[in-house]
Amino acid sequence: MANYHTLETHTLPGDTALDRPRQEMRESVKLSDPALYVVTDLSKVAAMTINPCASIDNASDRMIASNVRLLFVTDQYFNVMGLITARDISGERAVLYMQEHGGKREDIMVRDIMTPRHRIEVLDYEDVAQARVGDVVETLRRLGRQHALVMKRGEGEEIDRISGIISTTQVAKQTGEEIAVIGLPTTIADLAAQR
Repeated sequence: MANYHTLETHTLPGDTALDRPRQEMRESVKLSDPALYVVTDLSKVAAMTINPCASIDNASDRMIASNVRLLFVTDQYFNVMGLITARDISGERAVLYMQEHGGKREDIMVRDIMTPRHRIEVLDYEDVAQARVGDVVETLRRLGRQHALVMKRGEGEEIDRISGIISTTQVAKQTGEEIAVIGLPTTIADLAAQR
C-alpha cells in the first residue's frame, strides 16, 4: 500500500477572492481578422445571470459590479428566459413600463422590461466562424444593437447553447475603431413599436 501524508491546512484570509475563468482577448484586431477573435467565449468566461424576479436596481448593481452591460435572465436550471441590458434599465423602457402600469421605479422587476427569449435573435456559430470582424460590425450596425449572441446548435440529444457574446464595446476596444450603431430606439414611441 502507498504511503500517503496529510497536507497542511491554513485559515482563509479576509481579503480572499474566488478565481474566475477569463479569456485572453487579442489586444489588436483588424476588421479583416476572423470574427471569432472578438467573441467572448462563454466556455472561458462565466455568463452573468440574474433572476427574473430581481429588481432592475439589483440588475443595475450587478452589471456595475461585474463590469458588463448585459445580463442573461435565467430560471433555476440556468435556462435562458430573456436578457436585460443597461440600456433597458436606464433608458425609456422602464419609464414606459411605469406609464403603462403605474408604480415606482423600485417596483419594476427584471421580467417586466427584459427582452423575452422568443424575441432574442442570435447568430449561428458556424456563420460567425466563417465571418470576419468587419462582417459582425456591419451586422451590429445594421441591427442597431450593441450586442450579438452566438449560438451553437446542439447535435443529437444536446440542446442549443449560447456560446458567445459579441459586444460593440469590446470590438471597439480591440480594433481601436469607433462603432456607431444606428437604428436604436430614441423615443417612447419607438420602444412601444418594438413591443
